[in-house]
Amino acid sequence: MSAPASVRRPVPTRHALALLAAYAAIWTALAINPSYREDWALENVLVVAAVALLPVLWRRMPLAWPSCIGLFVFGVLHAIGAHYTYAEVPYDAFFLDHFGFSVDALFGFQRNTYDRLVHFGYGLLLAPACVELLDRVAPPRGAWRYVLPVSFVMSHALLFEIFEWLAASMFGGDLGQAYLGTQGDEWDAQKDMLLATLGAALSVTALGLAGWLSPRR
Repeated sequence: MSAPASVRRPVPTRHALALLAAYAAIWTALAINPSYREDWALENVLVVAAVALLPVLWRRMPLAWPSCIGLFVFGVLHAIGAHYTYAEVPYDAFFLDHFGFSVDALFGFQRNTYDRLVHFGYGLLLAPACVELLDRVAPPRGAWRYVLPVSFVMSHALLFEIFEWLAASMFGGDLGQAYLGTQGDEWDAQKDMLLATLGAALSVTALGLAGWLSPRR
């Protein structure tokens, strides 16, 4: 089974620009009066670099809807985390105020788990873009069409944890702690990488069942 051609076809540039404009509007709103301006700036270094490269990358490799939507949703989730700092996103208060129940109490969470959600979302939401990138530059065959995208996400998760450690070591103090967001968990980095891997594995499995990983003809 292969995915419908309309799903695998690159998104029209005007639609991609509209999605980028929506993201820019959300990002700008969340850039106003963040909880910790220095941490917000540090969290957005890679975001600004990635957005600056988008026009060049898009001309060479326009993406399909699953990839674009995944990038958009992840970008919004990250912007929320940067606004509040990841360890202090008030998701539990939001659910209490709007839905009348506590997520933390329901699942027995002992810490703010927003960062865990975003690391899982990194794998889940960015895997389609990784599949497309590999398909264009080094098309894998057979089972490698499933293995390589997950491995690619795992390598990103590892590199980010190293970048996070270096940045926190360089700045130190409250800023370093806010950027790391470990909340006292000595295994935070390992858990984050595992969640990104699980998200990618789930995403790639879903894409495979939908026929999206079948070779292009």
